[in-house]
Amino acid sequence: MLENTYIHVPGIGDTVERKIWESGIRNWEDFLENHHQVRIPKAKKRVLVAGIEESVEQLSTGNHVFFSNSIPARHHWRAYRHFKGDTAFVDIETTGLSPNYHEITIIGIYNGKEAKMFIKGINLDDAVDELSKYKQLVTFNGARFDLPFIESEYPGFFNHLHTDLMYPLRKIGYSGGLKNIECMLGLKRSGDTVGISGFDAVRLWKKYERGDKKALELLVKYNTEDIVNLETIIEMTYPVMLEKEMGK
Repeated sequence: MLENTYIHVPGIGDTVERKIWESGIRNWEDFLENHHQVRIPKAKKRVLVAGIEESVEQLSTGNHVFFSNSIPARHHWRAYRHFKGDTAFVDIETTGLSPNYHEITIIGIYNGKEAKMFIKGINLDDAVDELSKYKQLVTFNGARFDLPFIESEYPGFFNHLHTDLMYPLRKIGYSGGLKNIECMLGLKRSGDTVGISGFDAVRLWKKYERGDKKALELLVKYNTEDIVNLETIIEMTYPVMLEKEMGK
């Protein structure tokens, strides 16, 4: 989908992009060879040719920052498959809802093979070094919650592509919280974590602070299932997202 994206080129909006799609152009290389088939003003074609030539070059070098800065945030999901090998699935636990008044207790990071937990009072600060290894982050409601918390705690860390799954999922009919969407997709939690909510996660942390180590173990398990399920969900739904976006 990234190689069939044009709205990141300055001055190009949804209308022109859709005209390109409707002309049968399959990708950037196809556009550069056959842009004469697209019925748009010559001035816009010149802008597009220059923009796409730069995009091809930037993608060939894996420059995620170029696309993070140029693609509107709501469309970052289009880059998912192109940067899949450099993706971290991220979820945090906190002491409350506001980054101004509450703290991060856990940052969970899953790279598709291994889940790593970064825990307040143990190794939380190491999470920034781990996140810096990746070009793309996938979250659920991360634009409003996870990333503002991380940015507040560790200013300036963020230059990633970011897919907040809540929004593209909503466009294809999956609304509500993460646990509700998991149920809609037929995903099941372990017996230990079924029914646990974000508010329960706060209580588990407080129990851990009072000396209950099993509460931390359960909280870590809960967070691990969150981040592993993020990959499962995007893999299950990405083809539908593509079809919806392209109007097929």
